[in-house]
Amino acid sequence: MNDPRPQYERAAEQFAGLLKTVTPDRLGDPTPCSEYDVRALLSHVVGGAHRIADVGEGGEATATPLTMDGVADEGWSAAYDEARHRFAGAWADDARLGQEVTMPWGRVPGAAAVGGFVMETVAHTWDLSKALGHPLPLDQSLAEAVLPAAQAMLPADRRGGEVPFEAVREAPADADAYARLAAWLGREV
Repeated sequence: MNDPRPQYERAAEQFAGLLKTVTPDRLGDPTPCSEYDVRALLSHVVGGAHRIADVGEGGEATATPLTMDGVADEGWSAAYDEARHRFAGAWADDARLGQEVTMPWGRVPGAAAVGGFVMETVAHTWDLSKALGHPLPLDQSLAEAVLPAAQAMLPADRRGGEVPFEAVREAPADADAYARLAAWLGREV
């Protein structure tokens, strides 16, 4: 069993760095994830980080909201740092990775649950980066690592039903790993 925690921590660190570039005047800007503007995307990512921390603490994912409401415009970095800190404590015990946890998609080993949130964090990092005009370089190895998992877990032939993503889009031939991941997830790149 691979340990996804270091990858999650790298992905979360990258997202946190990008988050520090967000100014309050950008919170209403659109993102490539059609259901979110920047504020809603941040709410979703911070809520997701709390959700995976709750799961690590023994809770069920479906009992935790997937959004974080009530965060002040200047408070998103602090809110995300709090969630990242909770994650680190909740998943500190190696044994937790092999224990079954309840996620919206079923009961899975803890490592699979954390792996799902690695993919979520990496994908939404690209969404935020694109919305902000790509202010920082992104760690391509993170997107390279999650792309095969996204392709396996989110097959192109089941979009719109049990896989709630738009149709796979064609990525340009020279697309980097993030753009290929975004295209697989149905984003316009």
